[in-house]
Amino acid sequence: MDFGKFRYEQAKKDKESKKHQHATQVKEVQLSPRIDPHDLGVKIQHAVGFLCEDMKVKVALRFRGREMQHTEFGFEVVQKFLKEVEPWGHRDFEPKLIGRGINVMVSPLPRNKRAKNPHEEGGGGNDSDEGQSKPKTPGPASSSEQQPVKIKKPGKPEADGEEADGFANNPFSSLNAG
Repeated sequence: MDFGKFRYEQAKKDKESKKHQHATQVKEVQLSPRIDPHDLGVKIQHAVGFLCEDMKVKVALRFRGREMQHTEFGFEVVQKFLKEVEPWGHRDFEPKLIGRGINVMVSPLPRNKRAKNPHEEGGGGNDSDEGQSKPKTPGPASSSEQQPVKIKKPGKPEADGEEADGFANNPFSSLNAG
């Protein structure tokens, strides 16, 4: 057998086997113990997006200065984060305090056990339901049939045909100027 031909066949087999391998990517989400609830929500959304794309997420919470005296606040933030991303991924190990930070890895759940991606529009983006009619919401059939809502103001009596002083919820409507 020709050794060159053998090496060529072996290289072809190696290249073919590499096509079917999947390299895992790791994305990092950084937190702090004094993170605002809205900012935490944004970080959770980012992590859910990464987990839905089959990426691992490394959660890193860093302590600065005297924050090291109260690491329990950091652990509370990490536990809250993990509880929120639980439908999309599971932690590989318990959160650990290493140096000045808490680290934990979150792996995505298998696709059939994972919750749907909340960022996807229409449940996957397929256009198969274009021809189907959507259920109508209760109420008037069109916007031309809607009647304007009149709100009575406490200080001023209104005639039926009159429009209020511009704004429906004017906080200064009951004040008398002058």
